[in-house]
Amino acid sequence: MKALNERKTIVTPREFREACLKKHQTLRSPVMMLFASDHRPRDGRFFIHCIFLDRDNGEWDVVETYAEDNAFDSLSKDVYSSILFEREIKELFGLEPKGGLDTRRLRLHDEVWPEGHYPLRKDFNLSSAASGARGKYAFTKVEGEGIFEVPVGPVHAGIIGPGHFRFSCAGEPVINLELRLGFTHRGVEKMFENARPEDKVALSECVAGDSAFAHGLAFCSAVEKISGIVAPERARYVRAACLELERMYNHVNDIGGIATDVGFGFPANLAAIIKESLQRINQKLTGSRFLKGINAIGGIGRDLELGPLPALLLPVLKDFNELKNILHSNVSFMDRVDTTGTLDKKTAEDLGIIGPAGRASGVDLDLRKISGGIYEKAGFNPAVDAVGDVLARLNVRIREFEESVRLIKYFADNVPEGKIRAEIEMTVGSAIGSAEGWRGPVLYFVETNGEGKLERVKIVDPSFRNWQALSFAILGNIIPDFPLCNKSFDLSYPGGDL
Repeated sequence: MKALNERKTIVTPREFREACLKKHQTLRSPVMMLFASDHRPRDGRFFIHCIFLDRDNGEWDVVETYAEDNAFDSLSKDVYSSILFEREIKELFGLEPKGGLDTRRLRLHDEVWPEGHYPLRKDFNLSSAASGARGKYAFTKVEGEGIFEVPVGPVHAGIIGPGHFRFSCAGEPVINLELRLGFTHRGVEKMFENARPEDKVALSECVAGDSAFAHGLAFCSAVEKISGIVAPERARYVRAACLELERMYNHVNDIGGIATDVGFGFPANLAAIIKESLQRINQKLTGSRFLKGINAIGGIGRDLELGPLPALLLPVLKDFNELKNILHSNVSFMDRVDTTGTLDKKTAEDLGIIGPAGRASGVDLDLRKISGGIYEKAGFNPAVDAVGDVLARLNVRIREFEESVRLIKYFADNVPEGKIRAEIEMTVGSAIGSAEGWRGPVLYFVETNGEGKLERVKIVDPSFRNWQALSFAILGNIIPDFPLCNKSFDLSYPGGDL
């Protein structure tokens, strides 16, 4: 993917809200990133950065200001996609979003973390925050005759991460679902600080393990932009092929999960076989089933031979076509996924839902299309649906899988010879790196200091915002439909819990 350009507008705290609202309206963009940085050691201030996407011009549009009296004007009453970011800023930096709709904590649970401890401040001392809980989380209460609550989690069967789901029901239909994550907060962004970028590529690949390549690519792209270099063309082709391989094995895993959650065992097992075949191809091509260790700042760490890939994918595509036909021809399966878990376009746009989940609800946003480059040369065609139910999310994944096969063949047939890595010299600066991962855009803001070390790294995995979609998609459905809805989004616990 080609790195998107950036343009920055610096405003006063009083101008911040109005400037952001104007960008939101004119660009028709949700808040893509909203975060703080602690520049007190340098100039005595906290800074606030709000980032929108200009799809027409292929640019990131950044509005920047500083916090005044440890506060900033909230956007949440007009831009719903800002709410989670504002809650995050308050809990991690102690900066108050004035007029915010919701200022509860996201990850630092009230039962564990005391008041006044903000881990992303430069002067934070972890040992001083070891004890002193302040209270309980304030869940939304739905009251009335016949209303009852069903709590699920945070511990679940299998190997999935922890998350608490609190259903409020009137009879059988769900009328409210509240999610609470944050049970495995790792302090990832803090772990990047004061390190050399080349030493943290491996860490970026561990942020969300099933999106290791997309995260590594977004991080490396941001560092490359700071240094003013462009990865060699051969490296860009290899990166694109690996990004599509990551998309394929995860999409077929999701398709199998949807079949599992309606008790359709045979296609679920076939999907598992296809996923295993793809991960063996990953292992053969890169030495890693999860495509780790290939991304490097400046390009790729070692050369890969893409030529054999199309032939290796032929039997995979044959099995996938059989899987698709089994699912689409089974009346009972289609009855379970059709009209279940519908997320309408307006809600998806207001929440800022992205990736396949957004595209299945008619939100036509795909960074591969916007960034152009080799994807434009390959004639990339995003998969978009308008219905927004489980079936739509299934079909988007099916079409994306098939498109990935076609793209990989193009990349393998057209990859040029040449260098695989550009020389890089770290400088002071900041930049946004991105990759259209299989769940959606993976975004990294990276800032370096005068020593060439990482000053601030802000990460937005698509799961961070997309978990909200589940709370709306389940409304009007029954609790037994929840596993099916959940799997159709297939969001990452660690990705939303940095």
